Amino acid sequence: MSSFSIAWLDLREGSDFAARDKTLVTQALNWLGQATDRVSPDRIIVDLGAGTGSTLRALSKLGANNIVWRLVDLDEKLLDEALRRHGKNCLIEDYQADLTIIEELPLTGAHIVSASALFDLASSTFIDALVARLDARKTAVYAALNYDGTTTWSPAHPLDEKVLTAFNQDQHRDKGFGPALGPDCTGYLQKALENNGYAVTIQPSPWQLAAKDHAMLTELINGIAAAVSEGYGLTAQALEDWKNFRIANVAEGNCTVGHWDLLALPR
Repeated sequence: MSSFSIAWLDLREGSDFAARDKTLVTQALNWLGQATDRVSPDRIIVDLGAGTGSTLRALSKLGANNIVWRLVDLDEKLLDEALRRHGKNCLIEDYQADLTIIEELPLTGAHIVSASALFDLASSTFIDALVARLDARKTAVYAALNYDGTTTWSPAHPLDEKVLTAFNQDQHRDKGFGPALGPDCTGYLQKALENNGYAVTIQPSPWQLAAKDHAMLTELINGIAAAVSEGYGLTAQALEDWKNFRIANVAEGNCTVGHWDLLALPR
């Protein structure tokens, strides 16, 4: 599975929070407050690919309280950082686990399974198996910030469209879960959940990046250029020109990166 640095996760967290659709979070928390007919009276959210706890922080800002957070990640350093930041003021259970071994994920008693910026890394096989486990327990799903394949830049550059096409192709590369769904993940996840009887709502959650986000934009540009540097028909010189142009404009231009948020509630 792909892992991410603490520095990158911290860099994107503000933009992630601004992008999250707040109405879906409110609906999820309202549903959670009514979920009293479960095995445990505690409100348990299992956060897959939890990292340093960004979903915990986001939902706490939006009104989540008295929640047992079960944070699941393969990266022990990220989980340690989450505990360092929140272990004294939140109820946290941390689980170091390979997310691809779905039958071993700690889902018992969960009211909601959440994941942020995860499912676009996943395969259809992973989603099918996970949804089967969730449906057996009638567990709600909150899946935020899944890339939708759209990116627009201002000012424009002649290579923008070719770079985006190459990047979207790269998004289907195996990220550790099998061939990734990439931009197709939200549609696939929605259909899988609806086929199992869930009521599903999706809302757009785009990053809106501008001069104040220059550090994140620089990392994003470098990351895109690295991802498409080989195997996608872009010459090294052309790609270098695109990257230099984009970085030269981070203080004046802007960028919108499309994402979807999804909430699925058992009927």
